[in-house]
Amino acid sequence: MATVMQKIKDIEDEMAKTQKNKATAHHLGLLKAKLAKLRRELLTPTSKGGGGAGEGFDVTKSGDARVGLVGFPSVGKSTLLNKLTGTFSEVASYEFTTLTCIPGVIMYRGAKIQLLDLPGIIEGAKDGKGRGRQVISTARTCNCILIVLDAIKPITHKRLIEKELEGFGIRLNKEPPNMTFRKKEKGGINLTSTVTNTHLDLDTVKAICSEYRIHNADVHLRYDATADDLIDVIEGSRVYTPCIYVVNKIDQITMEELEILDKLPHYCPISAHLEWNLDGLLEQIWEYLSLTRIYTKPKGMNPDYDDPVILSSKRRTVEDFCDRIHKDMVKQFKYALVWGSSAKHKPQRVGKEHELEDEDVVQIIKKV
Repeated sequence: MATVMQKIKDIEDEMAKTQKNKATAHHLGLLKAKLAKLRRELLTPTSKGGGGAGEGFDVTKSGDARVGLVGFPSVGKSTLLNKLTGTFSEVASYEFTTLTCIPGVIMYRGAKIQLLDLPGIIEGAKDGKGRGRQVISTARTCNCILIVLDAIKPITHKRLIEKELEGFGIRLNKEPPNMTFRKKEKGGINLTSTVTNTHLDLDTVKAICSEYRIHNADVHLRYDATADDLIDVIEGSRVYTPCIYVVNKIDQITMEELEILDKLPHYCPISAHLEWNLDGLLEQIWEYLSLTRIYTKPKGMNPDYDDPVILSSKRRTVEDFCDRIHKDMVKQFKYALVWGSSAKHKPQRVGKEHELEDEDVVQIIKKV
């Protein structure tokens, strides 16, 4: 492990020393690819011998979505979890109070949202320091991440946590790179693009691909991509997660400072201790999770508005709805009747490819 750590440090030092210009772009791209490979080795160490795997804290996924609280020690993550879910996570005014992962559940708008209080991250977690590796591995499974920051401590904390998460392949509030990468049998590396490229040229692409021992591939760019984007696509293990920066302890700063914080994107100012703006935070979590609530309607009865079926915004067809209720339901599916904003008329008779909208009412008609 120490040798991998040393290699990472050497490459980071060399990147810091290298000037950024067109002549060094090819060299920097190569270094970035090497760095990504070493980071992956850190995440999945190939252990020889009988040493057991390190103690993780796998928390069983429950509910409709999972939200993780990430932050440095003593920023108020445990207090926030206690106020939102009523779960008891130990709270104290010294650092490193929470040592394992503590789950809680919020019921909000009919959805069960699992909230995880992860132990405090320390700088260097992505390089295996502290419990950082397990913390960030658990953070990868979340549908939304809340980075909890202390309003009194400087904003540099935000950059440090972002850097730790980026190092582990978690991309915050970003879309997957809009490019196509296809390996092939022969023909070398081809680079095509629909826009002008300022970051990538054929030599840089070849250098990055050769680091991954890929010698034949088609790369097609639909926007001005960087070397990091290409590495993300080749690695393929990146997670694109929405993130909210929760600024806690706003009761200890002035109005002027709060107005400055208000201009920053993806922010939500709160005071967990005094319970200020917690409903605003829940509203924002709901918006970032982008869940779809579908109500069921048994034949000849009123819709059940108390217990909606929750679907993600990316997978919300009638077929996904059937799978969510029971895996054998699609086999007996004949057609569905839909009331709501996705229906052209009330009710509309639809097939299983029909896309549902939030708060639609669905009645499934089965084959006899």
